[in-house]
Amino acid sequence: MGNCQAIDAATLVIQHPNGKVDRFYWPITAIELMKLNPGHYVALLLSTALCPSADQCSNTTIKQNPVRVTRIKLLRPTDTLVLGQVYKLITTQEVMKGLSAKKFAKMKKTQSDSAVKVETRRSEQEENQVTKQRRRTTRTASPANSAITARSRTWQPKLQSISEAGS
Repeated sequence: MGNCQAIDAATLVIQHPNGKVDRFYWPITAIELMKLNPGHYVALLLSTALCPSADQCSNTTIKQNPVRVTRIKLLRPTDTLVLGQVYKLITTQEVMKGLSAKKFAKMKKTQSDSAVKVETRRSEQEENQVTKQRRRTTRTASPANSAITARSRTWQPKLQSISEAGS
């Protein structure tokens, strides 16, 4: 009698887009697998368990099932596939579709960020204009300031003439 779990840990599982599953019992590079399956990329499946909320994760009295999120990470052709992991073959069209969606999302985010910056600048400029207008109105409206301004305009220096002693 053997241990089935030991056999599973010593295999490398490859999932095809059509549902077919291949098992390898030795390490293989991504480029070798891509040569065996032209038009496909190799991706590592990364599975993560997330709690619906932080309270439910820390609270042991509530038994809430965590949400499982599976992500994929494309491998470089030089990467070696490791025993005990699950990998997926992805078609070139799916990869291109994902890359263009990612690029579009990044471009959309950049546009929204720049729109927020423009709106922020606009509001700052409006605030500065309002502040300048308030300063102008307080300077001209204040009676003390207007008296100082009126005095400073009428004041002129008086110089005594210097007489030259006879030479």
